[in-house]
Amino acid sequence: MKSTRERILQALLSRPHSTVSELAAEVGINDISVRHHLSNLLVQGLIKSEEERHGIGRPRQLYSLTESGSEMFPTNYLKLTTKILDQMKNTLPAPVVDRLFTEIALDMSANYQLLAENMSIEEKLNLIQNLLSREGFTVAWEKSGDNYLIHEISCPYLHIGQNHPEVCTVDKTMIAAILSTPVEKINCVLFGNDHCTYSIKNPSQTGKTA
Repeated sequence: MKSTRERILQALLSRPHSTVSELAAEVGINDISVRHHLSNLLVQGLIKSEEERHGIGRPRQLYSLTESGSEMFPTNYLKLTTKILDQMKNTLPAPVVDRLFTEIALDMSANYQLLAENMSIEEKLNLIQNLLSREGFTVAWEKSGDNYLIHEISCPYLHIGQNHPEVCTVDKTMIAAILSTPVEKINCVLFGNDHCTYSIKNPSQTGKTA
């Protein structure tokens, strides 16, 4: 039996732009309980809300699934993507496949590279965080000694990467391109770590002796 949370998400999949009252009627619980679940789903990034004015009075809130919320439901994209990558790797030489992934990553980061030209390292890291978030990653960065660390807490390529680790070069290439400096992957979920982590040397420390 589906939980209330799952039934609300299912209702929004079938009827986007629903009000609290509409969801309450669909799921079979009261408005107060629906609002409680909606608040949690908003925090989790699975739904979004927008205001709609309808005559005199306060605007009403309409709720819909976000992209992350939509991905909670089974799709065939993973199977199709895996088949495409299988066929590509069976047809093309490995260096050509690697070059394709590099070109894809550079194309995805091209506009950000231009924005980053005159930025400080930390401004660039914020830019990278924004780019990767738009691509479906959950990212955080921190300063650690003389280095910076980028933590990818969640990765949209995880399931594909388990069979095709070449896709893991995409985010690394984007990060290196925007920073204009090499990056080192020191943790990887494919090797059993909790998340992927990249280490970047602080440019201001480059060339300094201990």
